[in-house]
Amino acid sequence: MSRLLRAAVILLFVASCGGTDTKAPRNLDNACSIIKQRPNIHKAMKRTQRKWGVPVPVQMAMIYQESKFIGNARTPVKYALGVLPMGRQSSAYGYAQVLDATWKEYQRDEGGRGARRTDIKDATDFMGWYMNETRAKTGIPLTDARNQYLAYHEGRSGYLRGSHNSKSWLLRIASEVQARAILYQHQLASCRR
Repeated sequence: MSRLLRAAVILLFVASCGGTDTKAPRNLDNACSIIKQRPNIHKAMKRTQRKWGVPVPVQMAMIYQESKFIGNARTPVKYALGVLPMGRQSSAYGYAQVLDATWKEYQRDEGGRGARRTDIKDATDFMGWYMNETRAKTGIPLTDARNQYLAYHEGRSGYLRGSHNSKSWLLRIASEVQARAILYQHQLASCRR
């Protein structure tokens, strides 16, 4: 076997050992259960909290809403005439469901070229970076999961224009994100004991 082929096989093997969680943790309504099953999630979120000031429960609620803690989550496929696949609804991908252009901006400004949307450390760091940029441009506190989510979903400019105000479904989901952040906050306080 040639050296090049051998190197390619080894590289593929090493790459396949990487840890992307492709299934949601059991009992997504229990923060203690999530961090017990996936301690790497809690470790990454604690690091983001220290670096960016975004509370762990806010991060957890946002990732729950975006991907249900599935590392390689993608948006659904669009169909023409109900049967012909026309591609994905958007380029959103990974734990934080980040669009390609926004991810490239993060990589350029903060994360580096090696950052991956399927890596929980990079995804939570992205959220910390994005939410701090949102706070700087909109004044939304990092503890305000509802409005941070609205700005995350609509983009900062869309949020400032009030594009979310005409979307009752989005306002409902943002309120659910806030409620989940509060739920996770209470649970995390109790599971530490």
